[in-house]
Amino acid sequence: MSVKIRLQRHGKKGKPFYWVVAADARSKRDGKYLEKIGTYNPNTNPATIELDLDSAVKWLHNGAQPTDTAKAILSYKGALLKHHLDGGIRKGALTQEQADAKLAAWLEAKAGKVDSKKEGLTKAQADAKTKAIKAEQAVNAKRLAAAAQAEADLIAANTPAPVEEEVVEVEAAAEAEVAEVEETPAVEDNTETTEA
Repeated sequence: MSVKIRLQRHGKKGKPFYWVVAADARSKRDGKYLEKIGTYNPNTNPATIELDLDSAVKWLHNGAQPTDTAKAILSYKGALLKHHLDGGIRKGALTQEQADAKLAAWLEAKAGKVDSKKEGLTKAQADAKTKAIKAEQAVNAKRLAAAAQAEADLIAANTPAPVEEEVVEVEAAAEAEVAEVEETPAVEDNTETTEA
């Protein structure tokens, strides 16, 4: 029986979540498996991978063949490196202490890269948030300025026009009437009143 290290899909539609399993190559994708080695969640950034390193290396020693994606996951977590170093120990090229030191250094460097990526993503997210806030403040300031201008225009439209010209015209007309009245001679009443 040939054993594969592969992914078994779980999770809901559109939100996949995978188990990393050692399974018989003939079994279904989500069917029976021999051992669960870890989990893989691609929904987070960076992807969350939990792996039992010793169990994965044990299956690799026993001849299990990883699929392409499982191979990438095993490489990312250092299982392939540990398998390689264990081969060097069996051949006598390395001692156990040297192999452990190399693996520890590699895992520390990998953890530093992952942490720097997380920090970069957090910083980019914070920068995007501050940029969005500044853009929103600019839009709000423009909207408030437009509202103030509209209010000023409305006040100017509702204010009556200057009355001085009309007052001058009305005063001139009144003076003209007064002048006419003064020019017309007064008509005397010639009728005599009779007393009874």
